[in-house]
Amino acid sequence: MEVLSPRTLDEALRIKAERAEAVPIQGGTDVMIELNFDHGWSRQNGTVWLGAGLTYAEAMQAALSELLPALAEASRTIGGPQIRNRGTIGGNLGTASPAGDAIPPLLVAGTEVKLVSVRGERAVPLQDFLVGPKRNILAEDELIAGVSVALSDSRETFMKVGPRNAMVVSVVSLALRVDHELRAAFGSAGPVPTLVRAELGDVHSFPDRVADAASPIDDVRGTAAYRRHALRVLTRRALERCLV
Repeated sequence: MEVLSPRTLDEALRIKAERAEAVPIQGGTDVMIELNFDHGWSRQNGTVWLGAGLTYAEAMQAALSELLPALAEASRTIGGPQIRNRGTIGGNLGTASPAGDAIPPLLVAGTEVKLVSVRGERAVPLQDFLVGPKRNILAEDELIAGVSVALSDSRETFMKVGPRNAMVVSVVSLALRVDHELRAAFGSAGPVPTLVRAELGDVHSFPDRVADAASPIDDVRGTAAYRRHALRVLTRRALERCLV
């Protein structure tokens, strides 16, 4: 196996353009379409920029967790300290797993993904970026630079069901944001994490709407019927938490 070690973003993009088979990696906890030198976060013009190399541990830090509490809650449930120190937001997006716990909190926050290549850059809504199980719209010569998340005073939360509260792949997960509307996004209950929206007046019917939007399967972690039931329960609990 040949290892290439670009030192700048321009160098990495040139290599990716010349060698489409090259696979970018970050911490090594998963196959990651991002760069270890493009990390951190910043606040600007009503948005929060999260570099692709932002780790789960960094997402849990106080300053950022106050701005994006659902993402911080999700990050706390991912693996142990070693995984949270190495795994990244960009890795979750690049892998595009239906069970990626960072994705539902980003979906409810109206996130855009910034993609870069030697041809230039483009911004894509996260819900359009994910197209299937472990599939996204990245071109062969593109890398994920990071994501832009809209700032809001909305109430939001994240919940998941698993054999344990943390250090486990989700049986099902849910993020909820409440502002001028209801927005829920779930993972592990369909081919891609899915966003569901409704008016505030639809609070009572919203749990059923979320469950009906799912297309779960039976697997070793749970049945499709259980996942739908869990989504209803999680949505009710998330609404209670955000509307109190």
